[in-house]
This record gives sequence, C-alpha cells and structure tokens, in this order.
Amino acid sequence: MERLEERLMRPLNIALVGLGVIGGSFAKGLRAQNVIHVNLLGIDTNAATIQRALDERIITQGETSNESILQQADVVIISLYPDDLVDFIQTHQDAFKKGAIITDTVGVKGSLIQQVEAILRPDVDYIFGHPMAGRENQGYEYAEAGVFHGANYLLMPRPRNQQANIDKLELILDAIGFRRITHVTPEFHDEMIAYTSQLCHVLAVALMNSDRHDRDTASFVGDSFRELTRIAKINDELWAQLFLYNKESLLESMAAFETEWQAMKQAIQTSNSQDLKEMFRESTKRRSSLEQTDLKLNIARNVAP
Repeated sequence: MERLEERLMRPLNIALVGLGVIGGSFAKGLRAQNVIHVNLLGIDTNAATIQRALDERIITQGETSNESILQQADVVIISLYPDDLVDFIQTHQDAFKKGAIITDTVGVKGSLIQQVEAILRPDVDYIFGHPMAGRENQGYEYAEAGVFHGANYLLMPRPRNQQANIDKLELILDAIGFRRITHVTPEFHDEMIAYTSQLCHVLAVALMNSDRHDRDTASFVGDSFRELTRIAKINDELWAQLFLYNKESLLESMAAFETEWQAMKQAIQTSNSQDLKEMFRESTKRRSSLEQTDLKLNIARNVAP
C-alpha cells in the first residue's frame, strides 16, 4: 500500500487565504521545506502583497478575490480574523474543490466551530487548528519561513474528519517545523489559550499602559521589562476580537490571577516575608516542572520512530 509520504511526492496544491504575518509565514515555510512537493497559491485583498509574494516566487498564482484558486486547491489554509472567517466560508461554499482539506489559524474556536459546521459543505473536510507562534508586527513583510520551527500546534479534530486527511495535514505541519502537534477539544483549547496566551497579553498591555508619561522609562528598561512587554505591541483589531470571542474563559483566567495578585499585595502590605517567600518557592517549583515536562516532550519527539 502506498504510504502517505509517497503520495505527497506528487504536487499538492495549497491555497493560502490571507498572506499576513501568519499566512505569509505558512507560505514561506512551505516554500522553504523539501519534504512535500507543493504548488502554492495565494489570496489576499492587498494587491501589493500578492505581487510581492509572486515576485519572491513564494506563490505561483495570486488573486485579490477568488476566481480560480479555491477550485484547484487540495488544501486551503485560512489566516483571517475571527469575524471574517465564517463570512469567507459562507461566501465561498461553491468554490471549494470536492474533497478539499480546509483548516484555519484562528486563536479561538468555541462558537466559531459551531458557525462553520452549520454551513459547511459535506464533501469538504474542515480540520480546525491553531499555531502557537506568531509575531507582534503585522503584514507579509514580517513573515518568516522559520517562525514555526520548534513551535506547538493544536488541532481540534471533529467526528466528521477523515483520519487520512488529519495525517496529511500533520505531515504538512511537521514539514514546516512544528515541534509538537496536540489534539484537544475546542472547549479545552479555549480554556488553555485564555491562560497561556490571552492573559499574557492582558498583563503586558496593562503593565505598559500603567507607566507614567512624564518618566524616562526607556533609561531604566532591563530584560525583565523588555520580555514582559514585548507582546504589548499588539494588533488591536485582531486581539479585541479574540478577547471577546473567548471572554468567558479569559475572565476566569483573569479572576484566578486576581486572587494571586491580591494575596501577594496583602503579603507586601503586611510585610509578611514568609508568605512572599512561599509564593516565590511555589512559582519556582511550577516553572521548573514546566521546563522539565517541555524538555521530556521534546526528547520524546526527537527519538520517535
């Protein structure tokens, strides 16, 4: 029986819908890899972006609105804002190639999955996904082929998905450098993303905005402040949508953080050195455990047959 890797030696038409920093990085990563023979097609509303991707020979065909690309695409990777995703699926239902694999890179799932599945054609296979990597800057000019090297990817398979298509998508993700691909439920995805991603952005924005304008803060910045506030440079339109689509889970994470914040504030107010030390020891233990778990998972992946 022909193996999946052997079948994918034949050209695979992959359409990238949205060539911003994420979609562009997928395109550049796919062009740079040598595991799968691909023909890359791009759709983006910005004509200059399409032309640049063509000039760089990242894509072989580009359109500002679909005319013929979706009709020939075996795989469609959609990198659009949440508000735009469902509308794109709805308005392009008739254009998708029969049997096509469709996936997205949106950072929240929940209600989006329900909306997409309610309108999805039965003869295409939509596999919901989320790359755990990105950049603070926006646009194709900041896209990089190696941005996904060593990153995690989350997939949310649904009962309707075909295992062969999941395998094919995972091979594509592996080819562009994703370190670990994890299957999760949409609910658990949104819960964990609220904590590991969205809450971090909340903290970075609040910290950055709590500064006073009359201080020469730049002269006092060290690694701690620099690393904590890196993601405060944020795409306002995208992240406002992400926060509100996932507001229940995000508010739960914020409440848990507030509990710890208040406990530390109380210890400082009462000069309780013992409580502070215990908090520091607990956070050190948890961080060390996280590092060890991550290391073990990396080793397991590298030695896997």
